[in-house]
Amino acid sequence: MKKIDIGINEQDRLNIAEGLKRLLADSYTLYLQTHNFHWNVEGPQFRELHLMFEEHYTELAVAVDDIAERIRTLGVVAPGTYKALASLSSITEVEEVPAAMEMVSILTSSHEQVVKTSREALKLAQDADDESSAALISDRMRIHEKTAWMLRAMI
Repeated sequence: MKKIDIGINEQDRLNIAEGLKRLLADSYTLYLQTHNFHWNVEGPQFRELHLMFEEHYTELAVAVDDIAERIRTLGVVAPGTYKALASLSSITEVEEVPAAMEMVSILTSSHEQVVKTSREALKLAQDADDESSAALISDRMRIHEKTAWMLRAMI
């Protein structure tokens, strides 16, 4: 590939891409967690939660693509295996199928973790004057903060 010359030095591009890789890993783990809960939720709020979880994982599917493409734009290979993503993610996998309200609680914590990961990546992008990455990360933060708020309101 031709040398990248977008006004961000190479070390900054690599640092930002590493932050974005962690954001991608957390987002993908949250996508899987949400999809799992969508499939397996039961109880009096089944329909409401089933549909809400579907909205969330559908939005996350687009988000992981956007994040991965930004990593590629910075000239770095995006992680694309379960093993690679699991090693980068700070969200703990849930092995069992929890009760519906526990699912909501777990997802709340997971969205909050994505916000924290976003904050770390955002700092890297801002320090390098990478407005494109910063805008993407900031948009992700806003979505996860709002989703966490809405989930907390259900508990």
